[in-house]
Amino acid sequence: MLAGLLAASHLMPLEALPREANAYAAAAGLREVRIYLADLRHTVLRLLTGSGPDAAGGARGDAAELVVDATLAGRAYRFGRIVPAAAGPDGHGWWVPLLDGTERLGALHIVTATDDERTADDMQALASLLALIIVSKRDHSDSYARLVRTAPMGVAAEMQWSLTAPRTYADGRVVVSAVMEPAYRISGDAFDYATDGHVVHLSVFDAMGHDTAAGLTANLAMAACRNARRQGAGLVEVTERIEQVLTEQFADSSYATGVLADLDTVTGVLTWVNRGHVPPLLIRGGRWATRLGCPPAHPMGTRLGLPVSLCREQLEPGDRFVLYTDGITEARRAGTQFGLDRFVDFLVRHHADGLPVPETLRRLTRAVVDHHDGYLQDDATVLLCEWLGPMPTNRRAAAETGLAEHHRRPSPLGRTAGPPA
Repeated sequence: MLAGLLAASHLMPLEALPREANAYAAAAGLREVRIYLADLRHTVLRLLTGSGPDAAGGARGDAAELVVDATLAGRAYRFGRIVPAAAGPDGHGWWVPLLDGTERLGALHIVTATDDERTADDMQALASLLALIIVSKRDHSDSYARLVRTAPMGVAAEMQWSLTAPRTYADGRVVVSAVMEPAYRISGDAFDYATDGHVVHLSVFDAMGHDTAAGLTANLAMAACRNARRQGAGLVEVTERIEQVLTEQFADSSYATGVLADLDTVTGVLTWVNRGHVPPLLIRGGRWATRLGCPPAHPMGTRLGLPVSLCREQLEPGDRFVLYTDGITEARRAGTQFGLDRFVDFLVRHHADGLPVPETLRRLTRAVVDHHDGYLQDDATVLLCEWLGPMPTNRRAAAETGLAEHHRRPSPLGRTAGPPA
C-alpha cells in the first residue's frame, strides 16, 4: 500500500489523490477512503472529491462538509485520535486524524473488515503518507486553496498566508502553534518561527494600519527578519536590519512593532527583544502566568534611536511562552475588552484540561471572535511555544512522552476514549 502510493505520488496532481488512495489502500484491506480537509479557520471539514471544490459530494453521496464541533469526524480532528464511525454490514467505520507531524490537516473516513491493532497501524500509516503528499502539493494547488476557504480572501491576507509558516510544529523539544484572525481579512499582523540546530526562533509583528499597505509592511518585516537571521545576525541586529529595510522602503510613513525571541532548547534559556510591542507571557506549571518585562525599544521603522535591550529568562520544562498582538486583548463587545486577564485565564484553564496546544488556540480564537460579535476590527494573532525539555537521546521516547498529547493511539481499536468535547 505505502510503497505503491508513494511511487505514484511523484507525478500525481492533488485532484487524483482520492482515487489513488482508494486503489492502493485496498491492498491493506482499507476501503471507502474519504479525505476531508479542514478549512482555514478550523470550523468545517470539506471533502476532497477530485472534482474540484464545487462538487456536491463523493462518489457515494458522502457529505461535502462536516462541522468540526458537532461530528465524529470533528472529534477525531480536534483530539488527534481514531474515533469509531457508524458500523455497517460491510465492516467497521473509522475516522482517522490526518496529521503532518502535529499539524492538523483534516480527517480520513475508512471502512475495515477488522478492528485489531494491525488495522489501527495500517490506518495511521496511510493517514501519515496522505498527509505528507497533501503538504507537498498544497502550496501550488488552487483547488486546495479554494477547498479550504469558506469566504472570499483579501489581497493582504493572500500575501500573509502565502508567506506564513505552518501553524503547528513539534519535534520532541518544542511544540509551536499559532493563529491569526480575521483569517480572510488579516493585514498588519504576522508571525514566524524556525529551527536552527538547538535554537528555535520565534517572532510576532504588528504593522501600522489595517489595509493592504499594512500587509506589505508586515511581510517586508518578516522577510527582512528571515534574511538577517539566516546571515547569522543576533536578535538586536535583526531588529536593526528590519528597521533599516522599512525606512529605506517607506521613509517614516510606516512601521511595525514586534517581539523577536530565541529559545535554546538544550538549556531552556529564552532571550528576546521588544520593539514597541505588548510584553510576552510566560505560563508555568499550567497554573500561573506572568508578563515578561523587558525595556521596549521604539517600533521598527520610526528611527527614534532608543536603546535595544536583550532580555533573558530561564524556562522550566513544560513552560509556555506566548507572543500575541493587542487585537487579542483589545477585542471589544459593548465597550468591554476581552482583556489580558480573560486571555490568560483561557490559556491556563484549557492547559489544565489537557487539550493539545493547537486545539486550545482554535478555541481561543472562537472565544475572541464571539466576544467581538463575530467581527474583529483589528488583527489578532497568538504564537505559543511550549518547551518540553532537552531533547531525549531516544526520539521514540520523546514522541511517547513530550508529545503524548498529540499522538495518542487507541489500543485496542474500538475502545478509543478522548477528553470531553
